[in-house]
Amino acid sequence: MTTKTIASATVRAVKKRMLPSRAALILTPSAVQKVKEIMSKEEAKGFIGLKVGVRQRGCNGLSYTLDYASAKGKLDEEVKQDGVTVIIDKKAQLSLLGTEMDFVEDKLSAGFVFNNPNIKGTCGCGESFSI
Repeated sequence: MTTKTIASATVRAVKKRMLPSRAALILTPSAVQKVKEIMSKEEAKGFIGLKVGVRQRGCNGLSYTLDYASAKGKLDEEVKQDGVTVIIDKKAQLSLLGTEMDFVEDKLSAGFVFNNPNIKGTCGCGESFSI
């Protein structure tokens, strides 16, 4: 089975929780807009939303994964905000609790940025983190 990358993600450690909320993950307006754009593509037909997970990778231990979600798993967390659905993989729930998902675009790069208060350290490039 091959995995296709649908978006890139970087991580930013923050000192404290940014917004009080009961949601496991908070999306900024730019992230909501980008998820809507991704889900409107022809290849996204038949999927219910994006799935966020973590996997062991990089120089600091963990990195985020983004993929299409065809169904919500039994223990997965579902976040619905402003008309988009994001599924959080059961293995990523504790590491994402209280995180803000943003989409940032500049002259050199564009991608999702996770502002995560649970992170203890990140690598220099910002792609991997430790909890």
